[in-house]
Formats: sequence, structure tokens, C-alpha cells
Amino acid sequence: MTVRTEQKERTRQDILASANRLLRERGIAGASVAEVMKGAGLTVGGFYAHFESKEALVAASLRESLRELWSGLVAAAGKLRGVEAVSFVVRRYLSRSHRDHPCEGCPLPAVVADVAQAGEPVRDALARELGDYAGALGECIADDSPASRQRALALIALMYGGLSLSRALKGTPASEELLKACRDFARQAFHND
Repeated sequence: MTVRTEQKERTRQDILASANRLLRERGIAGASVAEVMKGAGLTVGGFYAHFESKEALVAASLRESLRELWSGLVAAAGKLRGVEAVSFVVRRYLSRSHRDHPCEGCPLPAVVADVAQAGEPVRDALARELGDYAGALGECIADDSPASRQRALALIALMYGGLSLSRALKGTPASEELLKACRDFARQAFHND
């Protein structure tokens, strides 16, 4: 790899890192190309040398940030299986720390409403990452059967919904109650496996 190619890849990664932060913080609509480039320490003029459109950037950012988050959760669960894996994953995802630091965590609470209005590349990126995570999580919670995938998708929806509502109600007793209720429900749902 040439020095120029390496520099271009580093710049692309800086742009993605800035986009990841802004998407988590402001959602798709609130993360303009100008703000993303400013966050990367670059001018807007250089954007199109790395991405063909904002939509392409958002799709790449979702793929990267979700893959990083979810592969980290599965890897951290290690050899845990069944209810132990579920308990570990939901405890990490539905934690006070994750709720209180949205710029470091899951982008879904900030972007899902905007994804519905986004173009096909963004929706495809989210669908692919959800599918991949459901497969990996399904293996952790039981096996790779279609039923495990369905249960994993339901667990992902519970986790996302619980985190989103908890963030919306941050600072109220209901926020803590939601986190705990979702963690407890997930453990109970998988306890009889």
C-alpha cells in the first residue's frame, strides 16, 4: 500500500469516526456533511473523494458502528450460552453507562426514525447488520435454528426499545425502572431453555 493510499484510508476512517459520533448524538438528519467533515478536521470539498453521497456515508457508518458494537457484545459473552449469554448481553446493553453515554454506544436510538425516511442503501445496511447480529446472538442464546434467530431478533428489539425509552426518560425513576424491567424480562424469557 502506498503512502497516499494509506493517507486516504486514514482520512476516510476519520470521516467515519466523526459520522459515527454525530449519528449517535444527532441522528441522520442532524449530522450534515459539513458537520461530519468539521468533526474530522477537514473541509467539505474533500468529502466526495471518499463517499459518493451522504447516504453512502450513513450506510457505511451504520455498518461500522453496529458491527463494532454487536461483535464486541458477542465476543465479550465468550463461551456463555443460553440464559447466561442473554443475561450478560442485556446487562451490558441495558446499562446505566450505555444509557448515559449515547455518543459511545448504539446508534439505533438516534437513527431509527430517520432510517425509515432514508434511501435503500441505508435501510439495507441496517437490515444486513441486524440480520448478522441476530445470527450471532442466536448462536449464543441456543443454536443456529430459525427459532433462535427469531428469538434473537425479538431480544434485539427489546434491547433497542428499552434503551431508547430509558434515554428519553433519563433523570426520572422510570428510566431506571425500564432498564431493570427489560433485563429481568429477557432473563425470564430465556430461563426455560
